[in-house]
Amino acid sequence: MQPSEISGLQYIVPSNPSPYSVPAFKLSRFSNPLHNLYIPPQLQEIISPHPSCINNSTSDEADEQQLCVINERKQRRMISNRESARRSRMRKQRHLDELWSQVVWLRNENHQLIDKLNHVSESHDKVVEENVQLKEEASQLRRMLSDVQLTSPYSPLTDLEHALADN
Repeated sequence: MQPSEISGLQYIVPSNPSPYSVPAFKLSRFSNPLHNLYIPPQLQEIISPHPSCINNSTSDEADEQQLCVINERKQRRMISNRESARRSRMRKQRHLDELWSQVVWLRNENHQLIDKLNHVSESHDKVVEENVQLKEEASQLRRMLSDVQLTSPYSPLTDLEHALADN
């Protein structure tokens, strides 16, 4: 304890002390450092009993006290439910944010895949077109070769034999 805290402590001596008596201490209200702590009104209702909830030990007041206890429990349950609902809303908002993030990511990926598909499709079309041209060239070259062989008095083998013989 700090010296400032001890200043509010008073020892009360009983008028006729017995060997079995316990000394009583009395704390000054102003020496308690937690006395000036701010407590929200909702919590004050739960922590400190209502003036009508003070026990005077009569049966009507006992019933009233029981009602106060029930009301305090309802109040605590209401606060607890509000907190739970707030947490639930926060979870729902986080989940919604994650889903929106996923939507953005998936849309971006979708656009990239569409771009790749368009590029591959264009490349495919070019390759098909080039293949058609090459087939036409091959067909033309075959026709030209067959025309040359038909119109030539020499067969290609005899031309090859003559070329080899000249060397």
